Amino acid sequence: MVSSRNRVLWLGVLLVLARITVGAQSAQTGPAETSASAWLSLVDTQNYGASWDQASGFFRGKISREQWSEAARGARTPFGELQKRTLKSATAATTLPGAPDGEYVVVQFNSAFQHKAAAIETVTLTHDADHAWRVVGYFIR
Repeated sequence: MVSSRNRVLWLGVLLVLARITVGAQSAQTGPAETSASAWLSLVDTQNYGASWDQASGFFRGKISREQWSEAARGARTPFGELQKRTLKSATAATTLPGAPDGEYVVVQFNSAFQHKAAAIETVTLTHDADHAWRVVGYFIR
């Protein structure tokens, strides 16, 4: 039989391990989160051309600057201006559907816009040829 004291110690160990895991995840994904936020700032100010310039080579190879500007404008304009954005999650991955194996971080934000009170923005980043975290995908719903 497990005593109450042992149960409390076991829960304490689990909490410490959980904090270590969260800390490791934050250290691993932190630079990607920063890059995602900086990139979204360009999109927020409708600087779509610059957001394309700052995206990964993979992204730029899949869509032209003009196509991206048109698609981003079409996706974001109906929502209006950004009111608030908070980090929801950041998850490291080595495989993603439709992409070659590599080093990725999928960052999700809870966002509120002038005409859309609750949205989720997903920004997927990869280590690009210059070893910087660069956007490979963006989705808003």
